[in-house]
Amino acid sequence: FYHDNMDLPLPQIVHTGVPHHYWGATPGETEREFSARRAVELDQLIERLGPDNVGAFIGEPVLGTGGITPPPEGYWEAIQKVLKKHDVLLIADEVITGFGRTGSMFGSQHYGIEPDLITIAKGLTSAYFPLSAAIVGEKVYEVLEDGADKVGAFSHGYTYSGHPIGAAAANAVLDIVEKEDLPGNAREVGAFFQAQLKEKFAQLPIVGEVRGVGLMAAIEFVADRDNRKRFDPTLKIGARMSKAARERGLIARAMPHGDILGFAPPLVTTKAEVEEIVGIAESAVRFVMDELTRDGLNI
Repeated sequence: FYHDNMDLPLPQIVHTGVPHHYWGATPGETEREFSARRAVELDQLIERLGPDNVGAFIGEPVLGTGGITPPPEGYWEAIQKVLKKHDVLLIADEVITGFGRTGSMFGSQHYGIEPDLITIAKGLTSAYFPLSAAIVGEKVYEVLEDGADKVGAFSHGYTYSGHPIGAAAANAVLDIVEKEDLPGNAREVGAFFQAQLKEKFAQLPIVGEVRGVGLMAAIEFVADRDNRKRFDPTLKIGARMSKAARERGLIARAMPHGDILGFAPPLVTTKAEVEEIVGIAESAVRFVMDELTRDGLNI
């Protein structure tokens, strides 16, 4: 919608192929083969644009709003080889994956990513106060430092940057994250969460994929499992699933692209709460399935 109506993406921003094996792989293509193909496509794209014209590659360790989609096996390993070959900076968008969500403090650590810059927000203050930040690696910092020595201080900032209350909130949150080992809880409880979702939903006739890592997950609904055919978008399956869950006391987001129900429970979630979450979600999904059957859909 935004791309079609707001002249996006901007001319200087070029998109690569989406690293989603379920929708993007050719028949019989393994995850590693798919990742290798995406890396070759990136290499060809950089060559076509000219490496000197590419400022950086920006990516999320796990696609967030794009559908809560973990990378296919070998993806980041293959992509980083291409970026290093062309000396292109890597920016990791950790707004969603940062501070324990994947079971590691950062999604970059979880997937062996070595970014030159990291963007952070959300979990930085647990949303108690608006705050975002950028972590700058040594390679980039040395350039800024050298420039400052030559032309003066790098005075890049905004009117509301460096808010002391935001910084205090972040320090308090980070103390709790470390003391209570919330990444560890996300890792342990998250593994249980992922297993429970797969057990309850993977074989349902309208479920194409159950995916996730740590305490972030998604269920994607399809009209035809065997042929990977999407539902008619006018049916608004994702929104109906989200509404049914909310009516039963569970917040699960209808993701904006496709019929996807997204989950991001608190990092303090327990296994007992996971069972409750999955139970409510199952009730909601089966309710909508019954609705579709009554409406005459063959599922």
